[in-house]
Amino acid sequence: MADSLIVFVVSLLVGALGIYIGASVITDHEDYTYAIVTALIGAIIWGIVGFLFGWIPLLGPILVLIAYVAVIQFRYPGGWGEAILIALIAWIASLVVLYVLAAVGIGALEAVGVPGA
Repeated sequence: MADSLIVFVVSLLVGALGIYIGASVITDHEDYTYAIVTALIGAIIWGIVGFLFGWIPLLGPILVLIAYVAVIQFRYPGGWGEAILIALIAWIASLVVLYVLAAVGIGALEAVGVPGA
């Protein structure tokens, strides 16, 4: 149980770091705590929409991704274009962090709040 909680917290922090980097590059919004909350909300929305619609071939994953980007669009200034860029940068940044962690022997993590990372 404690191991699962530690993995979740570290994964959430990695996902939030990705969102933080994306938001600071695109919108100049620099608040890591805000990014943590955004990552958590994004993960919850991703899970709910994925549960409800993820099973629909092709359309399901698109709806899930749109819901995730909508969370970012709602939480950060700018429009849909900025939200998509924040999500893209968050994904790339999270993958880099996860790669570095794996390179130093800390593996089996995900980036909670960043799809596919």
